[in-house]
Amino acid sequence: MKHSLVTLAALLAIALGGCGLLPSEIDETRGWSAAKLYSEARSALNDRNYETAIKYYEKLEARFPYGRYAQQAQIETAYAYYKDGEPVSVIAAADRFIKLHPNHPSVDYMYYLRGLANFNDDLGLFGYVSAQDMTERDPKAAVDAFEAFKSLVTRYPDSKYTPDAIQRMNYLVNALAAHEVHVARYYMKRGAFVAAANRAQHALKTYPQAPANEEGLLIMVKAYDALGMADLRNDAERVMLQNFPNSKYLKGGVSRDYSWWQIWNW
Repeated sequence: MKHSLVTLAALLAIALGGCGLLPSEIDETRGWSAAKLYSEARSALNDRNYETAIKYYEKLEARFPYGRYAQQAQIETAYAYYKDGEPVSVIAAADRFIKLHPNHPSVDYMYYLRGLANFNDDLGLFGYVSAQDMTERDPKAAVDAFEAFKSLVTRYPDSKYTPDAIQRMNYLVNALAAHEVHVARYYMKRGAFVAAANRAQHALKTYPQAPANEEGLLIMVKAYDALGMADLRNDAERVMLQNFPNSKYLKGGVSRDYSWWQIWNW
């Protein structure tokens, strides 16, 4: 009986020790060629199984780091991250590709994808479609998106992605200007007239063609008026009347005869 127990204990020890020698997970891709890995990754991508696609692309690049399959895997990995809603990973993958392959024919697409990742970040830029106060949001994603699109347009003016990038840049310019004007209005409501005027002026100088400057100029007029800075007030009034003669914010002009509530459409 004692001998049997010793034997059983030894067998259990061997069995338990042997478990550590077995792989915890069987790698189904073991022995696959570069072409096979790429084909399966692309199939998963087309099926919107982005996590599996990324896994296969990463295995492909790790096992076959040189050649066209590896480069294409890097491009499609960035795209898979984009479709999977992972903007940080998209940007990292795009930046890596740009650094490794600055002369690749698809590098323009990487600039475009990097811009898209930032463009779609943060609930579609400042949450314009939501009720959240824009002063609580950081415009960094919009600025980064603009810079990425700007790099694309400057470096690759003939790229097929450039027209769309230009349209998005135009939207971003007004979005960023609107953010600055919104903050200026926030200061104005709280009587911080210097801060309000400075913020509105920054929007005007940085984004001179933005429609949001219509309200920004009015803020400057009223802020300088409240501060008793007649010359600056009159300059802002002149610019506003010249550029927005039919402004929705005006009722007969911006003269001192009109109170804040008469000319401001909150």
